[in-house]
Amino acid sequence: MEPLAQAVERLGQVLEDSGVPRMPARVFAYILAEDRDRYTAAELAEGLQVSPAAISGAVRYLTQTRLVVRERRPSGRGDLYRVVDGDIWGTIMTARLPLLDHYITSLEEAVTLLEPGSPGRARVEETRDYFTFAREGLSDLADRWAKYHAETRR
Repeated sequence: MEPLAQAVERLGQVLEDSGVPRMPARVFAYILAEDRDRYTAAELAEGLQVSPAAISGAVRYLTQTRLVVRERRPSGRGDLYRVVDGDIWGTIMTARLPLLDHYITSLEEAVTLLEPGSPGRARVEETRDYFTFAREGLSDLADRWAKYHAETRR
């Protein structure tokens, strides 16, 4: 097996172990590790030696989860797929902040509907507090990462 294929399989397996479905994990690993910066669905299928149908579902998942960006080809025929420009992981993690905000708001609404002092309300409050804590930590992490990234990429 060639080195690129080995790297894609290793990274894909790590992503799969962390909850990303198998084919999207492999497609994302390929886009991350292969040298080009944009790919057609046909190029992804060829590079991974899978069917175009497998790529279609994978890129749908990856664009919905904002791991990959879809853009139109300059010719207007078909789409191109790429990771975000520049700071890939900082951008991906920062894009998760609104999702955490949505969780927190929904949990806060749920708390107001539950009986004060009840075990269920206490669990929902704890969940809300955890997500509030995690959101603050992720925001702080994004700021620290941006500073670190700027300092180390000079």
